Parts: sequence; structure tokens; C-alpha cells
Amino acid sequence: MRVAGVDGCKDRGDGKGGWVAVIVEPDGSAHATRLTAIADLFTRPLAPHIVAIDMPIGLPERIETNGRAPERLVRPLLGGRQSSVFSMASRAAVEAGVQPDVPEEERYRHACAVALATSTPPRAVAKQGFALFPRIMEIDRWLRATPALQERVFECHPEVSFWAMNGRVALDLPKKVKGVPAAPGLELRRRLLEAAGFAPEVLSPLKARELRVGEDDLIDACAAAWTARRIARREATSFPSPPERDTEGLAIAIWA
Repeated sequence: MRVAGVDGCKDRGDGKGGWVAVIVEPDGSAHATRLTAIADLFTRPLAPHIVAIDMPIGLPERIETNGRAPERLVRPLLGGRQSSVFSMASRAAVEAGVQPDVPEEERYRHACAVALATSTPPRAVAKQGFALFPRIMEIDRWLRATPALQERVFECHPEVSFWAMNGRVALDLPKKVKGVPAAPGLELRRRLLEAAGFAPEVLSPLKARELRVGEDDLIDACAAAWTARRIARREATSFPSPPERDTEGLAIAIWA
């Protein structure tokens, strides 16, 4: 099966953000590309059969202590990398945070107010999570509009993928330190991905610069592609198992 791993990418100087996708062909070869919209992955020739994406899918109406069930379940696996798993807010809070024509600070305050009202104990929205809301809603609206894809698109988390790739042992080196890419942590992840069959040129800083994406974004997309391949082979584990479902029927689970 052709599979793909996807991660959000930031603007690297060309005025565009979007997504970075790593596509693994049936023969095991991989190539990376950048997308403006996540839906573009399925409008191109030779669309992947399975996609794993580093972004929350499935939004509960109410959030219990420490976030959705997947977040609560995977954090204890990650040791010092636990902080990489953000607690996601309720559907209503996320929707409040992406209202068009409303200034960002006002949207943030509104999202926090809704989040406080729809969580137990009451919890506001972290700035890191709020920054993801537009991407989360892009995926949410896309999957709700195209139900046939809901069984082909899966949520993953790179650090959980690396935990599984590393023999179910948490990595001891971070990818970033104080928001700056950390070379030892990036190199550790490249070594794991190379051992898993990814060619060095797909993982290289040169490829990241060519695509105008962060080195960490490219590496995370490769980790997501590794998980997509495991899902296609029915080797992956979901947290929780079986996945929960939100009121829109979207699965709530992190796969690795």
C-alpha cells in the first residue's frame, strides 16, 4: 500500500505554512512534498491509501482531567518528552477559536471561556494548543465533508511513534530546546528512521531546506509515515483501544 505521514509546517520565509507530507511507496521508497491544504494529498495522482497525521482528530464535547483519553494514555509512556503532548480543548472551544473576522486575542479569550465551561476541572486553552486550532478544524471539516476518508486518516504523535520505534522506550533527547532545534535529538531520530528503512536523503537538513520546512517537521512527518505503514500492515496500536468516537463519528485515538 502507498501510505503517507503528515505534519504541520511553519512559514520558512516564503510566506506559506501548510503541511509537509512524506509518502512511502509500495516498494518502500519515500519522498517528501509540501502541501498548502491537507485535502491536496487526495486530489493528486496516486493518492495514499492510509495517512497518519500529527494533529488531533476527534473532539469531545467535554474534556475530563488532563485532556482527551489518548493524551492521558500516552503521556506516561514518554518520560521526559511528556510535555510534547498538549491537552486538547472541547469541540466548542476549538470552534470558538477559529471564528472568522474576529481578532486573534478576542478569539483566544472566547476559546478560553468556552474551554473553562466545558472541562472538568475547568481548564483554559494553552497558547500552543490554540495555535493548532486552525489546522485541527481544517482536518475536522475535511473529514466530516468526506466520510469515505475517515477510515483512511489516522491521528498519530511523533514522540509516541519514536517510542514504539525505539522498542517501546522513550527517547532521552529532545528535538528542541527552548524552541530551538537540538542537533543531538534530531540525529537520534534520524538514526531510528534510517534503521526503519528511510533513506538518509529524505531525512536530511538539505531536503528540509529544499522544501522550506523545519528539520523537525520533516522528521516528524517521516515518523508519521512509519506509523501509517504499521497501520496499513495492521501492526499498530491505538490509544485507547478500541478508539473512542466524538459526536461527529470521528475516531479519538493516537496510533503508533
